[in-house]
Amino acid sequence: MNTKDIRYQKTLEKYHQLLDAIKDRKREVNRLVEWLEEKTNWLDCPASTKFHLNIPGGLLIHSVGVAEMLLRIRDCIAPQYSDETCVIVGLFHDVGKVGDENAPLYIPNPDRKFQEERPFVRNPEIVEMGLGVRSLYIMSRFVPLLPEEAQAICYHDGQYIPENKVVALKEKPLLLMLHFADLWTAQVTENE
Repeated sequence: MNTKDIRYQKTLEKYHQLLDAIKDRKREVNRLVEWLEEKTNWLDCPASTKFHLNIPGGLLIHSVGVAEMLLRIRDCIAPQYSDETCVIVGLFHDVGKVGDENAPLYIPNPDRKFQEERPFVRNPEIVEMGLGVRSLYIMSRFVPLLPEEAQAICYHDGQYIPENKVVALKEKPLLLMLHFADLWTAQVTENE
């Protein structure tokens, strides 16, 4: 087993441990997970096409890292948030990156000349929408969300993208913590 396989196996173990922390919405989350694992590329999806973890399984590695980081941040500054809330928004904040049933958002780059530097590209056949909106769209089909959870998922990229200006200076604490957990995980933890 190579280093990548070991990392992914550890990620799968942590993923299942995080899912075990969900109690009140376990049935709904289990339906989401079943759909993700059976009808999408959730377990094999890259985290991005070029920025970070653009490898098979990168999205799961990233999502588990964000959920773990969000729990650590919560423990320090906002203990009022439940494990369940943190796991749901942390683990599924980028779920829109799977695309939709049998229609992945990221596909292998068909241009062989650029496959090494950019192994994945966006699927031109999929209905276009922002990542946060797509993530919220998928989540809302399976899991009832609190308004603060919905805001966190939809706007987790913070003010880095223009369409998020609508919540500028109106972010709830959960959104701020998720944004930082996402940023820290992608920029620091994944590069260690």
